[in-house]
Amino acid sequence: AALATLAERAPFAVAVSAPAERLAAPVEAAAYFVCSEALANTAKHAGATRARCAVAVSDGRVCVEVADDGIGGADPADGSGLSGLRDRVEALDGRLSVTSPAGVGTTVTAQFPFVS
Repeated sequence: AALATLAERAPFAVAVSAPAERLAAPVEAAAYFVCSEALANTAKHAGATRARCAVAVSDGRVCVEVADDGIGGADPADGSGLSGLRDRVEALDGRLSVTSPAGVGTTVTAQFPFVS
């Protein structure tokens, strides 16, 4: 429900997919934060017309992916937003990656262990 609210507030179309079951509070909070910050960055910098937030649980891991169709060129070393995401994900023994080729859009992916 929280991700659906984020999508409704975005100034562009956002498709959301997430498991029906609730995740452990720290994992759920981190997943929400990744989506929230990535969508905020998209709104501020990407010039995107649409984005996708996907949360999936598989093989004992949670994967969060936020992708947009914006201008790309995001630099994880530039600014505090993406480094804050990295810190939050790494605190859960996870990894954050950013793929952002110029002119193609940006994909932020976070993976961390599923904690019940």
